[in-house]
Amino acid sequence: MFAWKDPFFRQLFSTLLLGSVMTVPAWTQSPDGNQSVEQDSNATIVLTSEMADQWAELVLHGVDTEFPNKLSLVYSNADQIGTPKEHFPAFYGCFDWHSSVHGHWVLVRLLKLHPEMESASRIRATLSRHLKKENLEQETEFFARDENKTFERMYGWAWFLRLAMELETFEDDDAKRWRASLAPLESLLVQRIQAYLPLLTFPIRTGQHPDTGFALGQVLDYAKLHGLTDLEALVVERATDFYSKDVAYPLAYEPSGHDFFSSGWNEADLMRRVLPAPEFANWLTKLMPDLVRQLGDGTVAPVGVSDLTDGKLVHLAGLNLNRAWCLQSVAEHLPDSDPRVPLLRRSAADHLTAGLSYINSGHYEGDHWLATFGLYTISGAGR
Repeated sequence: MFAWKDPFFRQLFSTLLLGSVMTVPAWTQSPDGNQSVEQDSNATIVLTSEMADQWAELVLHGVDTEFPNKLSLVYSNADQIGTPKEHFPAFYGCFDWHSSVHGHWVLVRLLKLHPEMESASRIRATLSRHLKKENLEQETEFFARDENKTFERMYGWAWFLRLAMELETFEDDDAKRWRASLAPLESLLVQRIQAYLPLLTFPIRTGQHPDTGFALGQVLDYAKLHGLTDLEALVVERATDFYSKDVAYPLAYEPSGHDFFSSGWNEADLMRRVLPAPEFANWLTKLMPDLVRQLGDGTVAPVGVSDLTDGKLVHLAGLNLNRAWCLQSVAEHLPDSDPRVPLLRRSAADHLTAGLSYINSGHYEGDHWLATFGLYTISGAGR
């Protein structure tokens, strides 16, 4: 049920050019005049200013949409009950806190990549309004309450650190101000991570928010960027404890019906950060011993969404994009001579095409978050 005829996607795939971000399928014309896809290993997606503007408009709408909203809060007393914006003056939109956080990451990354785009001034105004010092201080107070120590653990925490990373590497006066505003909550979340990881007896393997592999990958990137050697060592230690001895991962059991993550591929995307290249190649062989066959027999293949208006079923659109960035990252950390590399790249291309087709569908159930996964993939974030 792909939205091939949507004008946005006709424009999107008309920008397929040679030699940029990521290998994807190229468009061809089918006999009935509709768009179809055909593999072309020389075609790549380029994020143009026009595309950036369309995704920015989607996110700008979301970050200021307070309702509908899913708070998922624990209240200790009636005085704590409030609206999303009363709890989270910075990150109240996009249906839930974590989606708002990574929506802000999208705006920052788009502004960094395309400062000339038409919506740049609106992005700056929105970020300046949301990422004010007093707003983040209020949210820090919320997170500091004992009953909220597990709130957004660790998915939302990971995306908050990704937002901090994006601002840390943005040489811009506004970005420096926004970056400073994040500091109190950032410090608290780092403390929470350092307290939590030693207590986590087993990794959480799931295709949804709590997946440990995804979160550890983001935290590790953050620790390396900021030179936090103690945090880096802790993440590497836990990743090694959790995943280094894994063998024969059951790829055929994925996905579950509500997955937007592949826990197996998130694990691989984490371990390519942890292990030296030769060790990683050997580890991957043990983890996925039948990978060459599985990449060709449909075991690892893009999935369709049966109902775009169902907030859980539309998760599968994100699964395609999550697999795409993981497959590509894994391929980049294997020797070019490895026979798995071209298969991984081809599968990444297939998944990317399928996933992008659902962005900007007109249904808020997916539109409040899917642009994040799309931008993370095609812009190479985390790679």
